[in-house]
Amino acid sequence: MILKQTDAFTRGQDYLHLVGGFALEPGMVNVFDNLRDRIAICTWIGENINTVNAQINTYVEACHQCFHPQQRRHIQIFAVPIAQSFGIDGLCNILINPITILVDVGRVAPKDWFGIVVHEYAHAHLKDFGHNQQFASILSHLCLGLGLEPPRWEAGMEATLRSWPYCQSTIDPLEFWIGNGNRK
Repeated sequence: MILKQTDAFTRGQDYLHLVGGFALEPGMVNVFDNLRDRIAICTWIGENINTVNAQINTYVEACHQCFHPQQRRHIQIFAVPIAQSFGIDGLCNILINPITILVDVGRVAPKDWFGIVVHEYAHAHLKDFGHNQQFASILSHLCLGLGLEPPRWEAGMEATLRSWPYCQSTIDPLEFWIGNGNRK
């Protein structure tokens, strides 16, 4: 039993180091400074991350279906705890190939994971970080194709688009990553 936990811890630790390399800034993926929870987080990730990543990959595939094959970009996605100091649920690194989406699934309820993926996929499709009219157009296209409420562009709505579709934040994102999170 101890060996299995150690193996899971090592897998989790290796995963976090690998995925941290896809972040936009060093330290975006860093649980190693969390002395209280780092063992539990790494162990949970080592045991469960494949299942979580499989789920969010189905959302990327659903987004792909909204576009013709020749319009689809090469995109990879990973679930990962993003440092709370950044205050974001997800990010899209358009500066690397393949384009990489990182989603902190601990920051929102599982029912809202799809919305985060759709939002980040719109950035990936555009290869742009902005929340402008072009982003609103692609996001609307995705939302209509996937049964989500689409945004309607209005001048000055960039701040609104930063959190579209709306997702309810969790109280303590790390609770998910140590295995105590709400899985509804």
